[in-house]
Amino acid sequence: MESALTLSTGARMPVVGLGTWKSSPGEVTEAVKVAILAGYRHIDGAHVYENEKEVGAGIRAMIDQGVVKREELFIVSKLWCTYHERSLVRGACEKTLSDLKLDYLDLYLMHFPMGFKPGEELFPFDAEGQVIPDNSSFLETWEEMEKLVDAGLVKAIGISNFNRSQIEAVLNKPGLKYKPVNNQIECHPYVTQEKLINFCHSKGIAVTAYSPLGSPERPRANADELSHLKDPQIRAIADKYNKTTAQVLIRFHIERNVAVIPKSTNPGRIKENFQVFDFKLSKEDMNTLLSFNRNWRVFPMEWASKHKDFPLNAEY
Repeated sequence: MESALTLSTGARMPVVGLGTWKSSPGEVTEAVKVAILAGYRHIDGAHVYENEKEVGAGIRAMIDQGVVKREELFIVSKLWCTYHERSLVRGACEKTLSDLKLDYLDLYLMHFPMGFKPGEELFPFDAEGQVIPDNSSFLETWEEMEKLVDAGLVKAIGISNFNRSQIEAVLNKPGLKYKPVNNQIECHPYVTQEKLINFCHSKGIAVTAYSPLGSPERPRANADELSHLKDPQIRAIADKYNKTTAQVLIRFHIERNVAVIPKSTNPGRIKENFQVFDFKLSKEDMNTLLSFNRNWRVFPMEWASKHKDFPLNAEY
């Protein structure tokens, strides 16, 4: 069985999960089924990925076929930014549950610390291409997320793309009922996030790395950009262990006690990305990978850089 991180609630979160961002609705049901058959028990999704019905169909098929029980799975989704106002939080969570055809989520994250103008558009932009904020604060949104735990809709709540001061604001909030159990952040050898990970761990907050392979399929990826999967130094490390670069990039997080959610819809790669429990990276190789840090992000989020709660202006 795969290894898992123990959350502050005592729940176990499998350390490798299937990411579903940019997985087209036509492919993602099959990807989820292949992943569960390969041994994955952690599936990461979000409302904004616009494929939760199809993710749910894959989960449901595996439960109905007796491959897995619901309680053996760890299902994650995220509250989107246009639902941060107090009156919208519960409905957003219920919509995700209805799309997934599930009674509860194991973990529900606030996708960003930034609220956007509510409405049909997931990304409401102004004339300058900046996102239009709502009137919420993430502390108010957090209070509404706490109510989802009490209502039994979610087992635990967490955050994503929060910086240190934003996490501290939640932890120090008067009347805090549930502290975040997880912070999901972009992390790979080009943005190693050492300070933020150490800070989260010091507060008992587990960390999950998204875009661990540098998101080669993302929009705007161009040929001359950095590519982890082609980096000759990373490839040299992989060759030494007789593993692929992707497997080394996934193992990099496991060695740091960080959960990792590689995305693929290719059945061979989904299986390959899970074959990371039969080797360990040496301290020397870990230090080499950490030395590649250049604070280069796949997602610099320029479209939100003027938002009052934009998280990336701080050092970490």
